[in-house]
Amino acid sequence: MEINWIALLLAAVSTLVVGFIWYNPKVFGTIWMKEAGISHEDGKDFNMIKIFGLSIVYAFLISFVLQMCVIHQFGALGMVGGDPSIAKPSYAAFMADYGTAFRSFKHGALHGFMMGLFMIFPVIGTGALYERRSFKYVMVTSGFWMVCFMIMGGIICMMQ
Repeated sequence: MEINWIALLLAAVSTLVVGFIWYNPKVFGTIWMKEAGISHEDGKDFNMIKIFGLSIVYAFLISFVLQMCVIHQFGALGMVGGDPSIAKPSYAAFMADYGTAFRSFKHGALHGFMMGLFMIFPVIGTGALYERRSFKYVMVTSGFWMVCFMIMGGIICMMQ
């Protein structure tokens, strides 16, 4: 099973597009800034090239792992130790029958949503408890990542 690096990069870049929309002041940007304790003046001191560059790197790392969750065939590859050349004939038969099953944007988005709800939401929520952040902050931030995971999962699953 080949890794589609273009799909992973496109999925990573999609987080910036979602972020530009999500954190726009007319959408959730004003709420997020208030809940995060950031002002418009604070934003002028940020190195946006560094922030956007690292955001792409981090999103790429997320997309690399997310493909393991949205593409079921990676589980079969894992069962044979990651090297299909040493697998028993049943692996080749399985892949011939199911090698491209469940490869749609919709399916990837479903798994992305599940990852967002059952992993990202609790992680952000737990951190917010200790950082004394509001529930609004949790909802805006985890909502962003849920949408990103849905789009990323859809892109990866569809293009794999």
